[in-house]
Amino acid sequence: MKYYFNLYMDKKITPNKETIIRKLEHDKWQLELYLIVLPRNEMNHLEIYNSALLLQKAVSKEDLFIVGLASGYHEALNLVEKITREVYDETKGTDIRNYILQNQKEFEEGNV
Repeated sequence: MKYYFNLYMDKKITPNKETIIRKLEHDKWQLELYLIVLPRNEMNHLEIYNSALLLQKAVSKEDLFIVGLASGYHEALNLVEKITREVYDETKGTDIRNYILQNQKEFEEGNV
């Protein structure tokens, strides 16, 4: 799994970020945790998964690029709305995928 450098989180997640990520990395059950990820299908922008999905052996965690963490499905929807609004405000467009990938690239190159 890879995490966006500017990970989006709701108020319940923020103070427990490190613990939550550690549990994700070690396959610990977190019933109400939802992940906002960039999908493998490049035509889509974001997907929302319940973290329990990662406990299934058929699901590969290695390719996941996690953009946000939310303490419930409703909170995940709110974060997707926030991300969309931020992208639109910055670019006057809705290409969320490229906006996030470009920001991540600039961060990794030390330009942020």
